[in-house]
Amino acid sequence: MKTQMIPIKILTTVGILMLLTIFFACNNNQQTSKKKSGKNELTGNISISGAFALYPMTIRWAEEFKKIHPDVRIDISAGGAGKGLTDALSGMVDLGMFSRGLTQAEIDKGTWWVAVAKDGVLCTINDKNPALKHIKEKGMTRDVFIDIFINETIKNWGEATSSGVTNNLNIYTRSDACGAAQKWGEFLGHDQESINGIGVFGDPGIADAIKNDIYGIGYNNIIYIYDMNTREKYEGLEVVPIDLNNNGMIDDNENFYNNLDNIMEAIKSNVYPSPPARDLYFVSNGKPSNQVVMEFLRWILTDGQQFVTDCGYVQLSKKMIRSEQRMLRKNP
Repeated sequence: MKTQMIPIKILTTVGILMLLTIFFACNNNQQTSKKKSGKNELTGNISISGAFALYPMTIRWAEEFKKIHPDVRIDISAGGAGKGLTDALSGMVDLGMFSRGLTQAEIDKGTWWVAVAKDGVLCTINDKNPALKHIKEKGMTRDVFIDIFINETIKNWGEATSSGVTNNLNIYTRSDACGAAQKWGEFLGHDQESINGIGVFGDPGIADAIKNDIYGIGYNNIIYIYDMNTREKYEGLEVVPIDLNNNGMIDDNENFYNNLDNIMEAIKSNVYPSPPARDLYFVSNGKPSNQVVMEFLRWILTDGQQFVTDCGYVQLSKKMIRSEQRMLRKNP
């Protein structure tokens, strides 16, 4: 990956506030049991790290689970899908949040996984981009995205949009190993290492960079583009629509980016392509032996699914939920 690291200050207060906003909007231990008020109360600790994509949803799940089991402690940190997998396989955490499919090499290392929700990666630009009107009407084809992010043969906004805007494109990509970059790369027929641009750490970092650069272009998970309360895009961000049928315009059936609920429905109905839409997972080093962890996962695939839509994610289909529940019951 050809990246140029930018100063850590790109993760400014704006990026931190974004995480906090999502946090509030989505308003290796063994189990022990004890008698309380005539019933067994679940106690124990669960540690989780990994993908920014799944972080807000996991926070909400933890909050709701603790209302039922107040003696369970759940520690959660975001750091990218790659960190989540590494931490899980090394035993540093019980579960890793993971936002792409596993490679055979990762499976061979003993990785166990279970899908818990769906989301998608979208191309983002600044909402003051001078070519915005043209972009929203015409969109961009996959081939144009390839020439921007992979081949670097399109270098200015005029070439990208066939408009009169000649300012250079400022491309941003993820500097951390992450599912968002991998899925965006797969959509373009490549992988994360093939994406060119200025390397920025984390989803909030890229969103912050785009907000502060009217000529910037990058990609984000939907949870960092749309406000969970208003269901509208965050100020400073816009989405580049994909011209799926390559006819040079965004037709009505391709125009589903105006609010969070529209893009979620497009992902659910498979109108928005996969990749960059994808399943989100928890991973661990083999099937978890911690029964508190297993109870948390069982709850997520049952009662916990009711919180998925409110938090800006797409629920798994009933068929897939049954499949993932079988994974929980299956012996290692």
